[in-house]
Amino acid sequence: MSRNVFDVLKERGFIAQTTNEEKIREILGSQKVTFYTGFDPTADSLHVGHFLQLIVMSHMQKAGHRPIVLLGGGTAMVGDPSGKTDMRKMLTHEEITHNAEQFKKQMSKLIDFSDGKAIMVNNGDWLLELKYIEFLRDIGVHFSVNRMLTAECFKSRLERGLSFIEFNYMLMQSYDYLKLFQDYNCVLELGGDDQWSNILGGVDLIRRVKGEEVYGMTFCLLTTSEGKKMGKTEKGAVWLDPEKTSPYEFYQYWRNIHDADVIKCLKLLTFLPMEEIEKLSQYKDEKINEVKEILAYEVTKIVHGEEEAQKAQQAARALFAKGGDFDHAPSTEISRSELGDGIGILDLLMLAGLIPSKGEGRRLIKQGGIYINGERVDDQNLMITSQDFTENHLLIRKGKKVYHRVILSK
Repeated sequence: MSRNVFDVLKERGFIAQTTNEEKIREILGSQKVTFYTGFDPTADSLHVGHFLQLIVMSHMQKAGHRPIVLLGGGTAMVGDPSGKTDMRKMLTHEEITHNAEQFKKQMSKLIDFSDGKAIMVNNGDWLLELKYIEFLRDIGVHFSVNRMLTAECFKSRLERGLSFIEFNYMLMQSYDYLKLFQDYNCVLELGGDDQWSNILGGVDLIRRVKGEEVYGMTFCLLTTSEGKKMGKTEKGAVWLDPEKTSPYEFYQYWRNIHDADVIKCLKLLTFLPMEEIEKLSQYKDEKINEVKEILAYEVTKIVHGEEEAQKAQQAARALFAKGGDFDHAPSTEISRSELGDGIGILDLLMLAGLIPSKGEGRRLIKQGGIYINGERVDDQNLMITSQDFTENHLLIRKGKKVYHRVILSK
């Protein structure tokens, strides 16, 4: 008999809160459970934060349970106040449909949608058709405003102002759970820990309307040891779409995380066996870099495939070793006419997207954080000319870990 997936998730450190731990563990060990996780299609790619949810769904599916991916085509038109300080922008139907298609492509790397093993549904199919008065009478009547105002997701917004449209979000998400329970016998809702209040709303609604017990379980959010959300860089979010975050940049993100976060990420974001992770957790000092390489390789392999993971690893090693294969490192082309008699170092850093402003560039140079071809730059007025290129290549290093090549084209 294979292990109960609840124990697997607990051992790897996923579980934050549950509505009834004993009962959830019992049903996951004794029957095929249909469960759901919601994703609001507010961008055209999933990011690292969603990736954790997909790993959980994959563990669950491998243990014989059936995932429902609920796309928030209806709720995305409202905006979820959970964990936000401002309202989200509203999306059109076309944007939502396009984003949903992109999600399915990315999710298919972790979740098997063939032969109904997993299903994807869109809450726009029922939410957009709702009749307001009927909804208030059938669903709204079960919600206490006093209790809603004590929910974490609303508390943080009350000081800045909470719009009525967002206040409806909890009702709609709870109604989603009721709908999926009725249509698919879905008895477990999963989500990030910031969704706890909304999940409780759904569990409570089904108990009141149907007299049945269903369950909810949340997972820790992906944060650093300092408690900051992971998956953010100077350029913004770390996306799963290779067009938005290249496999090399994706690999480098994991290769460069803090020592304190490596083992946690191996448990949460890879499928490496726990025995192997326990061994790796003994590595100290310089050897931690080997563990970071394993993490970066494994996560990149899941998202972008083995070939891209190998390319990214080779490129990263080449850059760290100051030689060899730069083909897959991030690069910027500059034509000879653009270069002319020379380009200022600050303009070049801007062109390469390595600095957001010239002020930031001056600060970096002053602190000794910029290198050209391995030489530290001390002069913020330095001119880069064709003489600085070797075989039409020039290598910029920012800080200790960020490498970028500039290619001189015809």
